[in-house]
Parts: sequence; structure tokens; C-alpha cells
Amino acid sequence: MNRQRLKKQKLRSDDDRGQWANKREYILVLAGDVVGLGNVWRFPYLCYKNGGGAFLVPYGLFAVLSGMPLFLLEISMGQYTQEGFITCWTKLCPLAKGIGFGELMILFCNITYILIEVWALFYLVFSFRSQLPWATCNNTWNTADCLDLQMFNSSNMTSNHTKGTSAAIEFWERGMLGMSGGIEELGSVRWELALCLLVSWVICYFSIWKGVRSTGKAAYFTATFPYLMLLILLVRGLTLPGASEGIYYYLYPDINRLADLEVWIEAGSQILFSYSLTGGILKVLGSYNDYNNNCYKDCLWICLLNSGTSFVAGFVVFSVLGFMAHKQGVTVDTVTDSGPGLAFIAYPQATALMPLPQFWTVCFFLMLMLLTVDTHFVAVESIFTSVSDLFPTILRAPVKHEIFVLISCISFFLLHLPLVTEGGIYMYQLIEFYGATRVCMNIIALTECLALGWIFGADKVSNIIEDMTGHRPSVFFKLCWKFVVPLLSLMSVILYLVDYQHLKINDYVYPDWAYVLGWTMTLSSVLMIPLWAAGLMCFTPGTFRQIQPGRREKC
Repeated sequence: MNRQRLKKQKLRSDDDRGQWANKREYILVLAGDVVGLGNVWRFPYLCYKNGGGAFLVPYGLFAVLSGMPLFLLEISMGQYTQEGFITCWTKLCPLAKGIGFGELMILFCNITYILIEVWALFYLVFSFRSQLPWATCNNTWNTADCLDLQMFNSSNMTSNHTKGTSAAIEFWERGMLGMSGGIEELGSVRWELALCLLVSWVICYFSIWKGVRSTGKAAYFTATFPYLMLLILLVRGLTLPGASEGIYYYLYPDINRLADLEVWIEAGSQILFSYSLTGGILKVLGSYNDYNNNCYKDCLWICLLNSGTSFVAGFVVFSVLGFMAHKQGVTVDTVTDSGPGLAFIAYPQATALMPLPQFWTVCFFLMLMLLTVDTHFVAVESIFTSVSDLFPTILRAPVKHEIFVLISCISFFLLHLPLVTEGGIYMYQLIEFYGATRVCMNIIALTECLALGWIFGADKVSNIIEDMTGHRPSVFFKLCWKFVVPLLSLMSVILYLVDYQHLKINDYVYPDWAYVLGWTMTLSSVLMIPLWAAGLMCFTPGTFRQIQPGRREKC
């Protein structure tokens, strides 16, 4: 490795591309990205669903065997190349550049998660009302079957109101979403949600408009404040009556569930999702580091922070659900649900039962919103960085960059308007299910490890990390890159295809054209990889060995 030459190249590009102002900003942005919605609503539900405390066994194994090796691989490659997730492959393995374009397609789908930020902002605004609208049936959107909070939680509710709908569900479906009959009926734009969407994109723009400089400054608040809210909610949750029952359901180990292969697959998928792997984001964040940053140590601490936050968030969520079950006189499994049902129906319903309900509701939705803000603006910044690296002379100029970011944010806002229509929830679920599904992430992980572990060379990767940090990764990482991660990813893809079932929302079945559109989104990222490799081999002069990374660009 010619270390001095790489340092000079880095210094020449600093003025054009920028770097983190300090190590603190980098850690805050990185922590803000990997600690997000998956920690608050997905991990606790998966833990409960898949054997409670027993789920921690496959989760921990996948964190060590897949999460940490991939995390180190992606962030070190960004730091070494000082490029975004597309152009970095030119210096590593040109044949695999399609992986970068595949990651771009995944991120285009992932940024629709701004809709959760929109919902959280909507709920946050209504949380300041003297009477929480999801606790009563006195609102214009309520039906004759509505059950207010007191009636819904009465001990006779099960026998006397089996056909009733809680006020929280009616606020979610009718008050905010205005749900239509299906994706075929988009209906009109919900102007309140459209305004929240506009505010969310304005926040995103001013968080990234100056590139890495503004991103780092925004993270001082967006990455730290959710932890304060999480601590407040944790203390409050543990002091509620019935909290112990909820925590019991969360942690009680059902050892028999470990024999179910699907439990292990879901643990692996949660690691990919929660650690922000296979989306290219880690490569971009690492690319703004100094060449000699100790990414080896960063990997260990950020992965521990992520998994630790997930574990603590489970106590926050299930202590409150245990309280709700105690109030209703039912078991915890009847009040909990995954995803939006947990965050926007069950939890607001529970906080409405507490003293000072407005305060606890504001705390929860402010935390949820800031967790989403962080993840969203980092994903958008990763897209802009990688596209700018493709066209550096045009898009890196100071004024041109701000204009490019502004036009792009306006375009994304307009593209996301259909998501805030009356049928928008159906579109969102379709994109979430097919656009960034686990089959996409696992194929990216598989090809990434094949490209870097075998074609580029695992030994060469270890040499690079040693040159940057002064510490050589153990042989364990090399074995994971070459054998363990590819094998686990391939198994997950096969099992996904074998057990595949069409997306449904309650009893609603999507039309055939929607499933075709969904699989088109899936294949848009997956097919980029072989198509790029085939095109490069067909149209590039020379033999296969001559287009390998070591042949074109010496390190």
C-alpha cells in the first residue's frame, strides 16, 4: 500500500468533497442512522413473537457472525476509497459496480419511511389538545360503533362490544389516514398529512443542504434527544401497574422456538435492517472520515450501542403494553401488534390512560419523529453524495450543490404526495414489502461478500484495514466475509422464496397489477448486479482478468 500517495490524494479532494468537522459529529450521525425505528417497534415485537428471551440467542449470533463483519466491511471500504456507494466499486471491483446501483434503488424505496415521520408529526400536533382525540368518540370522523377509552377498557368489553371499534383505531384509519377501499382508490390528498410531509422535507433539506457540514451539526440534537425521551419513558413505564406482566411476555424464554428455522431467519433480517447494512449508507458515512480513523473500534461500539438500544426499547414498549393489558383485564398478546399498529394505536391508547397523558404522548411521538428524521436525512444525504461522486465537476460546486439538493427535495416531495392520499397506506405497504424486502438485502450482502471476499480478496481487505487503523482484523472476520455471511444470506433468500406469500392488509387482497409492480421494485435492485457485470464484460476491451480491480488501479 502506498500510504503517502493515498494521503496526498485525500488532501487534494478535501476541499471538493468535505470531511467530518470532528470525530464526534461522525459518531453522532452514525449512531443516529443505525438507531431508528427498527429498535423501537420491530425488535421488541420480534422478540415477543419468536420466543421472548430465547430470541436473543439467534439475534446475538447473527450480530456477531453477520452484523459486525458486514458493518466493518462496508464502513472501511468507504473510508478507504473516499467515495460514495457507487463509485467506490471502481477502485475495488469494477465488475461489482452494479451493487452500488442496486443499493441506490433500495434507498429510493427506503426514503418512503418519511411517511412514518409524517404520521408522528401529525400525532404530535394532536397531542397538545386538552382532550386526546384517540381517547374519545366525540369527533367528526367517529362512527356509531366507536368505543371510547373508558368503554373499551371496561371488563365487560369483550362480551358486550365485540363488534365495536376503539377510538384509537378510528383516529388512525379515519381521522388521519381516511383509508379508502384499496390501492385502486387513491382518492384525494389529505391536506393535513401533505402539510406534515412538506415540513418533513423542509427539515431534511436544511439538515443536508450544506452536505456533510450541516449533517454533522444537525446530529447534535437529532441523535441525542431521542435517548433522553427513551430514558424518561423507560422510568415511567417501569413504574406503571402491570409493567412486570408486559416485561415477562417480552423476555420469557420459549426454548422450543429455537427449533423453528424462521426464527433464525427473522433474527438475521433484523440485524441487516437495524444495523443499516446493504443500503450503501455506511460506505458514504465512512467516506467522509480521515484515512487513519480507527473504524475497527467504531464498528464494535456502534454495534453494541445499536443492540443495547433495541434491548432497552423492549422494556419501554412492553412495560406500557403490560399496563394496558392490566387496565383492560386481558393478556398482553391481545393488545400488541407490530409496526404501525404498535406505535400509532396501542401505545397512544396506553399513554391516554396515564396521568398527564399529553406529556407522555408528546415524549413518545417526539422521540419517534426524531428517530425517523435522523435515519431519513442520512439516507437522502447518502443518495446525493453518491450521485455527486458520479458527476463531481457539476454537482460539487458550492452553489450548484445547494440547487441540486433543493430541486431533488422538491421532486421527492411531489413524488411522495400519493402516499398521503386516502389510498396512500396501501402504496406505502406495497413499497415497504417489496422495495426493500429481505431478499434484496440478502442478495446485496451475498454479492458484496463475494466481490470483496473472493474477487478483490479478503486478505487485501484485511491489509487495507490494518494500513488505515494500525490493527489487523482477526481471521474470524475473514472467514465471515468469505464463507459465513454468503452462506447465511443464500439460505435466507431460498427460504424467503419457498415461504413467499402475497402481501395482504387485514382482509384486503391487492390486485394482480400491484403484485407485478411490487416484484418490479424488488428486481430493480437485484438485477442491477448481473446486468452491470454482463455489460462490462461485453463492452470492455480485454480479458476477464484485465478488468479485475488489481489490474486497472494499483493500490
